[in-house]
Amino acid sequence: MLSSRKGCFPIIKKLKPYFRMFFDRADMFLLGVCIVSALYGTVMVYKAATGMLAAGAEMDPTKLVIVQLFSMFLGIGAFVVLTVLDADLLADQWRYLIVINILLLVALVIFGVEDNTGNKSWIRFAGIGIQPSEVIKIIYVIICAKHMTWLKEYRDINSFLSVGQLAVHFGIVFVAIVGVSSDLGSASIILCIFASMLFVLGVRLYWFAIGGAALAAAVPLLWNHFLKTYQKERLLAPYVPSIDPDGYGKNWQTAQSKLTLASGRLTGVEPGHRSTVFTGKHTDFIFAAIGEELGMIGCLAVMLLLIVIILRCVYIGLHSSRTFDMLICFGVASAVTFQTIINIGMCIGITPVIGITLPFFSYGGSSMMTMFAAMGLVSGVRFKLKPKLFSLAG
Repeated sequence: MLSSRKGCFPIIKKLKPYFRMFFDRADMFLLGVCIVSALYGTVMVYKAATGMLAAGAEMDPTKLVIVQLFSMFLGIGAFVVLTVLDADLLADQWRYLIVINILLLVALVIFGVEDNTGNKSWIRFAGIGIQPSEVIKIIYVIICAKHMTWLKEYRDINSFLSVGQLAVHFGIVFVAIVGVSSDLGSASIILCIFASMLFVLGVRLYWFAIGGAALAAAVPLLWNHFLKTYQKERLLAPYVPSIDPDGYGKNWQTAQSKLTLASGRLTGVEPGHRSTVFTGKHTDFIFAAIGEELGMIGCLAVMLLLIVIILRCVYIGLHSSRTFDMLICFGVASAVTFQTIINIGMCIGITPVIGITLPFFSYGGSSMMTMFAAMGLVSGVRFKLKPKLFSLAG
């Protein structure tokens, strides 16, 4: 027993500087808000699942909570690692990061399964589901920040060649996601990340006008040759009543979501009086479940927490000393911003239902872990004096 304890001490001594480094560098405020959001979301997932179970749905609320909490702890571990590890080291390995993204897409082709939206966006084995697009988004932020920084420092960022390179980089990722998984939701977030990072980088507005015109010209091609009928109907359903005039088809989830939100009023429904049960209530429509359970006050608390996270990312980005660090922060902030806008829009019926989760709140281990990992990248930016152990100069 004594020898085994003695054997543990060298490991603890080796890890001690890393823990000290983490607490010296970490943005504990950002981590705290993320943990509060994740715990809030976990409680609401349990409440939503319990209500669905009582109404006859096949649901195991305890299992969902275990998955969420386990994913949160793994995500906190990723937050710690990425806070301590210099993000430049990851960016310098961009070739390997590209390989990882390619392997994730290949895995989707071979092992991918469809979800209830028709997207082939999940890999499932032994009862565990992984959504590769969540990882791809974070890797894209790192690689894109590296690419943009290099062009900013060594080329004219507003030249045709520079903008063209970035457009091709984005286009390959966008087309790959749509082509492999038909996941328009994740592809749209990639587009929002790309546009936001370009704007922050200082690309001239006329390039955005040209890009918008090119995108508009490409829409008919995408619409006629890439999108399936159910995808077209899903995109148009919120705006064309004739697609689902009775509300029992493409608009079923949205109609139930709006009914659920309305039932909560200011402070939520009374226990035992939950009004609706529908697919996705604990995942993509968790915002509606929160509105039912806690009313407008609960929904406002969700939005406040997410706004604080977004503003914290922006604050750290604005106070960073390098272009690469700023782009990392704004890339992460834009991902959280647009996921929040689209998800809440889905719940209130102003955006199409395209399978976008509400960060930190929706049920899903992949989303939870990658969100904490993304926040770890931002946290690592906060402290810019790199320790010698991880210094690129050394």
